Amino acid sequence: MTFSRWGVPGIFAAALALSAPAHAALPIGHKAPDFTTQASQGGKEFTYTLAAALKKGPVVLYFYPAAFTKGCTVEAHDFAEAIPQFQAAGASVIGVSMDPIAKLDKFSVSECRSAFPVASDADGKITREYDAKLPLVAMAKRVSYVIDPNGKVVLAYSSMSPDEHVERTLAAVKAIKAGAQQ
Repeated sequence: MTFSRWGVPGIFAAALALSAPAHAALPIGHKAPDFTTQASQGGKEFTYTLAAALKKGPVVLYFYPAAFTKGCTVEAHDFAEAIPQFQAAGASVIGVSMDPIAKLDKFSVSECRSAFPVASDADGKITREYDAKLPLVAMAKRVSYVIDPNGKVVLAYSSMSPDEHVERTLAAVKAIKAGAQQ
């Protein structure tokens, strides 16, 4: 008897991966890897390039395990509610998961409330470059980065709980803005 489409060994592998500590590996001051991928905002697909976004200001780049799961929905709602504050600090936000773009078209409308884009990293290349890949499963860890306009990582926060990601990234972009005004 199996308990899911993965079977019993798959359940144990997934449980192990989801319970493993989530650590962001890109250190503060590290150059953030540039990337280009398909994204969706308000259900409309477009090509997103980190380098282009950084020309406009700091970027909050957050990785999440899977669209429409409980924690990822909470996190998307929290980021959507805080978008005016991120914009006031001159920052943009993008969420990245290993979900297909068609799934993210729906997620961008319903859970992100069309407030910010979510990007597809279906092959996991971006997720691996940012050391945000969960072991053994095709999912990302919950990791948030703040990248300054020069492309340097100024915050790396990793926790499978969605609770503090918005608060911590918002504090980091406000600090960038405050430093720029001095």
